[in-house]
Amino acid sequence: MQAASARIAELEAEAAEMRDRWLRAEAETQNVRARAKREVEETRQYAVQNFARDIVEAAENLKRGLESIPAAGPGESEIVTRLREGFAGVERSFLAILERNGVKRDDPTGAMFDPNLHQAMAEQETAEHPPGTVVQAWTQAWTLNGRLLRPAMVVVAKAHAAELPGSATPTLNTTA
Repeated sequence: MQAASARIAELEAEAAEMRDRWLRAEAETQNVRARAKREVEETRQYAVQNFARDIVEAAENLKRGLESIPAAGPGESEIVTRLREGFAGVERSFLAILERNGVKRDDPTGAMFDPNLHQAMAEQETAEHPPGTVVQAWTQAWTLNGRLLRPAMVVVAKAHAAELPGSATPTLNTTA
């Protein structure tokens, strides 16, 4: 009887070990499936990243072209007006197509400088904006499904030298 009890205990321990192994293998299989699903989704979302960068360049060039057309004035020929309106319509349509496909443009003017989205090209002393604010954007920031494609090239506000602690205001010597 004792031998049978020992054998039952041995088999129960073996069954518990096999159950534990099975549960661990099942958990690992689920993790592999979830990881593979995430990787497939990420690959699908970002597979066009290089293409999107090239398309963004075309959108920037279209915008530059529109900005180079002189503003409407009195006596302007109808053909110039129609061309301007046509190109503006093409740009709106192009940007809508990009946005539907996850490519978004962001104008950072007036926002706080974010090194993750902006590339500081210059600093400008100003009393109109708090230090660290984007005063001017030379180019816009572009993202693909939330991932940065191209940072915005910006001019960042800095405090006037007179406003900085410990700075002396230069004075002119008017006595000769």
